Amino acid sequence: MTRYLLAIQQPDDPTAPDAQRPEPDRLAAIMRDVEAVRQDMVDAGVWVFSGGLHPVSSATVVRTRGDEVLLTDGPYAEGKEQIGGLTILDAEDLDAALGWAGRLARAIHPLPVEVRPFQD
Repeated sequence: MTRYLLAIQQPDDPTAPDAQRPEPDRLAAIMRDVEAVRQDMVDAGVWVFSGGLHPVSSATVVRTRGDEVLLTDGPYAEGKEQIGGLTILDAEDLDAALGWAGRLARAIHPLPVEVRPFQD
């Protein structure tokens, strides 16, 4: 089994007019669909962990310069999309991980899901 990250990409500013933020009733339906996919992952024995993240404005970047540790508010990378949530799963191969990612992408449409394997 290989461990994979399924990263949900969402607009950097979910309050922006072009962010396609769903109405509350549609959001509730999306969350039910996401929970159903997660439960299917649990039942299949591939689910390891999942969770949503607070807005990117809550991020702190930690880096070093020599012996000094520097803290900076905000995301490391400026962009229109950031990781909004993630799922970690153990899948037999990339095709299996992509199958789960496809189910998750259908549940959270129109947001994309990035799939990346962990290094051994």
